[in-house]
Amino acid sequence: MKTLLLDSDDVDENTRMADVIQAIEDAFAAYEHGNAQMPAKSYIELPQYNGDFRSMPAYLDAGEWDAAGLKWVNVHPDNPADHDLPTVMGTMIYSDPETAFPLAIIDGTALTMKRTGAAAAVATDHLAVEDARSLGIVGAGVQSYTQLEAIAEVRPIEEVVVSDVDDERVQRFVDAYGDEFDVRGGSIAEAGHCDVLSTVTPVEDPIVSPDDVGEHTHVNAMGADAEGKHELADDLLLGATVVIDDHEQCTHSGEINVPYAEGVLTDEDIDAEIGEIVVGEREGRTAETGVTVFDSTGLAIQDVAAAHVVYAQAADEGNGSPFDLVGVDE
Repeated sequence: MKTLLLDSDDVDENTRMADVIQAIEDAFAAYEHGNAQMPAKSYIELPQYNGDFRSMPAYLDAGEWDAAGLKWVNVHPDNPADHDLPTVMGTMIYSDPETAFPLAIIDGTALTMKRTGAAAAVATDHLAVEDARSLGIVGAGVQSYTQLEAIAEVRPIEEVVVSDVDDERVQRFVDAYGDEFDVRGGSIAEAGHCDVLSTVTPVEDPIVSPDDVGEHTHVNAMGADAEGKHELADDLLLGATVVIDDHEQCTHSGEINVPYAEGVLTDEDIDAEIGEIVVGEREGRTAETGVTVFDSTGLAIQDVAAAHVVYAQAADEGNGSPFDLVGVDE
């Protein structure tokens, strides 16, 4: 029995975004129903290297399938300049829950991008207006691409406005999607007045104010993944319907972490967890709903769900590179 090695190209080749979106929704439902185990994300701080490691284990039982895995990921901001390496790298170990056999070692960086886009799509499907046709993106880095790829699966997106301080990144994004969408660069306010807005920046000083969004815009706040990060102004959060992915992670390192720590925003200002909406315990968008915000920190159950999709497709198609990790006879 062999373990599959799946690099970033294999992840791309074996990812059907619609399948990942469904798997992420299944994962949110399993978590809400208590059919998942997800210990808190643990950190190893490395100030001497201006970086850290994060470990994210999880198991989930989605009914028709179950899965387990661990993502080991770093954030080292000095890597590009000092070592010609990415700031963030990840490795996913995907295991058979019944036997613990390591079914696959998967590039966690590409997997993270896919599942992050899919999580935004799940939230958009429940919280955006039904006829949403425009998408704004603030931050034209690598995460922006799967935001469009995934959200276009759940809404008939036609117009895309992308905003970034780096004009070259904006142009690369426009060049990548200009044949599929009416896509252009624009200001934060132009992006924010679209039907859906995804923010994917690492900022610590808010860059999106209430005036920068429309009356019924749905905002996917995807950028905050560490304590101190904060993309949306406090008064925007306080005036919106706020939906989170997980209380512990969001209050520690999500979009709401700064105002929550300061007491500006409390549990009373959090309307629901996304799992509650997915399973029908809480309402998503209604006719009376104004601005909505999804605070996404990225959960280990999402990585496991996405790995399940990628591995199943690769195994069915005979893709990837099998190797003998454990030393078990065929």
